[in-house]
Amino acid sequence: MKMNFLLLIALLPLLFSNCGESSGGDTPVEPILELAAEPLSYDVKADGDELTLSITSNTIWKISYDNSLFFRPSITTAKGDATIKITVDANETAEQRNGSISLVDKDETLDAFEVSITQEAGDIIVDPEIPDYIEADMSGVESNAAELAAKMIVGWNLGNSMEVPGGETGWSNPVVTKTLINGVKAAGFNAIRIPCAWDSHLENQTDYTIKPAWLERVKEVVDYCVDNQMYTIINIHWDGGWLEEHPMYEHQEAVNQKQAALWKQIAKYFRDYDEYLIFAGTNEVRENYNNPSSENIEVQESYVQTFVDAVRATGGKNAYRNLIVQTYNTNIDHGVNYHTMPTDEVENRLIVEAHYYDPYEFTIKTDDGFNTQWGEGYTDVTSWGQEDYLEAQFEKLKTKYIDNNIPVIIGEYSAMLRGDMTDELQAKHEESRNYYHQKVNEIAKSKEIITFYWDNGYTHKNASGLFNRSTGEQVHSEAIEAIINVYK
Repeated sequence: MKMNFLLLIALLPLLFSNCGESSGGDTPVEPILELAAEPLSYDVKADGDELTLSITSNTIWKISYDNSLFFRPSITTAKGDATIKITVDANETAEQRNGSISLVDKDETLDAFEVSITQEAGDIIVDPEIPDYIEADMSGVESNAAELAAKMIVGWNLGNSMEVPGGETGWSNPVVTKTLINGVKAAGFNAIRIPCAWDSHLENQTDYTIKPAWLERVKEVVDYCVDNQMYTIINIHWDGGWLEEHPMYEHQEAVNQKQAALWKQIAKYFRDYDEYLIFAGTNEVRENYNNPSSENIEVQESYVQTFVDAVRATGGKNAYRNLIVQTYNTNIDHGVNYHTMPTDEVENRLIVEAHYYDPYEFTIKTDDGFNTQWGEGYTDVTSWGQEDYLEAQFEKLKTKYIDNNIPVIIGEYSAMLRGDMTDELQAKHEESRNYYHQKVNEIAKSKEIITFYWDNGYTHKNASGLFNRSTGEQVHSEAIEAIINVYK
């Protein structure tokens, strides 16, 4: 209820008059300063409101208030009469909130007075605390790693969206919708990798609490996928580099502490999902792009071990959930030469992840010296990284892992679309690019490796997008067909 009354503060200066005649005429009378406001107090419901404060004045006045409070006036200084809108936020706490606005003339000649705002407590439903551990439960997660991998036919990456620090639209892609995911499924992909950021969505950097709203949003996107019966991977991606760029002893303890805290929360929150949801512990962890030192390998693998331990410690379906672990920098040769599988309390539930962007000069290089074509029968190709190299690299993965009953995914691969060429060269480039994607999948399929195409959402030159992110429609259908037709 608003209390409607008028406060009028007036300053009456002493007026002097000359009783006798004066050659200078009458002494000028100084104006009376006025400052009035209505109403002086508000009682606001918990769901918030927009209030109206009427000020009557003949001078310059100003408002002061604590801007960390739950309301915001539309203006804070003016001259003369004014109507101010005060926006009061919804109260999402269980406590009554109180605040006030101080109103005074600019020179503070008049006594200040206050307009008070009282807001009732919110009707808060406190969610029950999720237990850290529940009894192990195999229902819905019966498939071991090899059995699950056999169900994943071909995958696609929701790149440059959920892993953007601070929010999914920060790198110019639109909000992810079910329409997009439906389009990806309709095109023939039955698995999807969702790179995720977490560090920029924390309540604080002390106990690393993830904001509930972000967990809810990730869940919403995950549900778009699993409701479509798509095998869905969530990870900790680049995420500002706190994990990805620090496989060194000096960072090991702090990074592992944070890694454990985040995966404990993620694993608990998604614990009830069945085998359609898979966790991947890291992304491309590396100090640089050179060969790793023994220190790099030891620390990088400790981050993966921390992930496995944190997930298993939450119990429920996570006691048996299939997990994805990475080689150093997700590099094939580093995996073959250095990688050791983490210890796991349950057998045959780990999948290895590597990435493939070879040859670099064709797939992602943008400065001088890139090649526009790849493969036998084409001319503007690199001197390395052709079909025989691709075959040999994937054979290495088969020999080390698949032949030992450890499934492998290529979590990322793609060759970006080039532009600014003649029509003839552009056509040749796109034909060659499609052949590259076809060949990656043909050889991967022959080795029982599962691929996930890297789609960054942008469909112009120097980008790898395949779909319109707003409508889910195919933009580069020939590239999609080159991938999907391998599995028909």
